[in-house]
Amino acid sequence: MEGEGFPVSRPFPSPHIQNTQTDPFLMLDHMGPVDYPPNEAKGAPWHPHRGFETVTYMLQGEFLHQDSLGNKGILRPGDIQWMTAGSGIIHHEVPSPCYKKRGGIMEGFQLWINLPKHQKMIPPTYQDVPKDKIPIFQGDGYEVKVIAGTFQDKSSHTQTIVPIHYLDVHLHSQGVHWKHRVPSSYNCFAYVYRGSARFGEVETANTEQIVLFGEGNLIEAWSLGTDVRFLVLCGEPIRDPIAQYGPFVMNTQEELQTAIREYHSNSFIKHSATFSSKTSAIEDCQ
Repeated sequence: MEGEGFPVSRPFPSPHIQNTQTDPFLMLDHMGPVDYPPNEAKGAPWHPHRGFETVTYMLQGEFLHQDSLGNKGILRPGDIQWMTAGSGIIHHEVPSPCYKKRGGIMEGFQLWINLPKHQKMIPPTYQDVPKDKIPIFQGDGYEVKVIAGTFQDKSSHTQTIVPIHYLDVHLHSQGVHWKHRVPSSYNCFAYVYRGSARFGEVETANTEQIVLFGEGNLIEAWSLGTDVRFLVLCGEPIRDPIAQYGPFVMNTQEELQTAIREYHSNSFIKHSATFSSKTSAIEDCQ
């Protein structure tokens, strides 16, 4: 459970997976799916982050986002919220008023991406990426949403600090073959959230299972049923030391203690609020 008590599956970090295998990625949460009755949906009230990026990708339901930069908007199915915490940001993500009133299925992902040590304290930024701005590649029996990086001739407009590929892959029918080439220096993994697929020669993954790829630059998958969906995440390792305590990810214990102390002494925010022109409209719920 996270936040006010909404259920999540967390494929990593895990005792069975080393941080070096997922670097530059710190954490992946699969939120839900959970079907909330009216007026019972849960969220994550005001909390801080420093030293990394959070990427929230909604599949179903709606979240209202507000932060210390002055951003405010609603994240709807298919939308992306890319938040670079940098020197520090305080935000909350809660069900939108309309969604909470009517209830329904909530599902999405939150990914944490580390920042290099020389960029830990950059000014925080916020990118609001609506569904219709995410490039989609239609292949032979499959579809790929390019959340970050590139696939074939499609490139995401999302600005990333660390070079990564973030793809949402949908294989429509059984036996569909999909492949993707990345730089051989990248760490890569796939997380299956619908159905089953075979990766490489022998590795099979079912729903809510993760597959880590070894050395090489070719990722291949074959669907083992219909409507198979998985995320593919690849990135250039940072290889910096990590000191983490909850929502603070720094390089040394001293930096970590500074972040905690500043948060509790109300000196955490280093940059004044500026209102983004990219926030989603807030709807009244009748």
